[in-house]
Amino acid sequence: MNSLSPSKFLGIPDSFSAHGGRVDHMIDVVHWLMIALFVGWTLFFLFSLVRFRRSAQPKASYHGVRNHISSHIEIGIIILEAVLLLGFAFPMWKDRTDSWETVQERNPIRVRVVGWQFGWTYHYAGADGRFGRIDHRLKTSPSDPGIDLTDPNGQDDFTTSVLRLPKDRPAILNITSNDVIHNYSIVPMRVQQDAIPGREIPMWFTPTRTLETSVVCGQLCGEGHGNMAGQMEVIASDAFDEWFKAQSDSAIERNSSQPSTAAR
Repeated sequence: MNSLSPSKFLGIPDSFSAHGGRVDHMIDVVHWLMIALFVGWTLFFLFSLVRFRRSAQPKASYHGVRNHISSHIEIGIIILEAVLLLGFAFPMWKDRTDSWETVQERNPIRVRVVGWQFGWTYHYAGADGRFGRIDHRLKTSPSDPGIDLTDPNGQDDFTTSVLRLPKDRPAILNITSNDVIHNYSIVPMRVQQDAIPGREIPMWFTPTRTLETSVVCGQLCGEGHGNMAGQMEVIASDAFDEWFKAQSDSAIERNSSQPSTAAR
């Protein structure tokens, strides 16, 4: 993000994702358009105050504007907005959606992100890369993702309260909710997605630098909404692999020693 970036001046954090640069460029172009409109209409307003002041125009005119300059300006603004939509936003969205197949082929980290009033639970698929079956009847608390431990795919699954991801490796987050509609937003990654009960909606990105940051709920979800902030860490790939293996192995040992879920 360059020094002439309005977004940077207004305090947006640096981008830490592979696609973030294009998002920032789009945001900057929109900001420059808004700045031009603000300056233009402010100058016109000041001109009108002076040109049509009472002392200069003692008699009111009821005919209004006699030319079409304002109409031409409005048409020009509409054209610029269409260019932003058709030339920037749509192609960027198409590129993001078309990358879905490619991302799945690059051995991504898969995490279920479960929103609840008022926090986030992260459910990792474990070493086998497959999530265990989810049974909402098994939930014991608002933050419980409801993993069915009788499913072999769930034996190595584990949950955390902090999202940890490796640098330079794609991540696919399946966003859902245990209660009401939330919104999972990671500003430095330039991604966000509504968390809707009964649905799992994937969003994906590739972290390009290590960091520790907060994740927030971007959808009003109750009286504790303002405090619904979580933590995210992007760490080196080797450190992540070591942490991930330890968590997965511990989950296998812990889950295999517990009584079957069906008996609970």
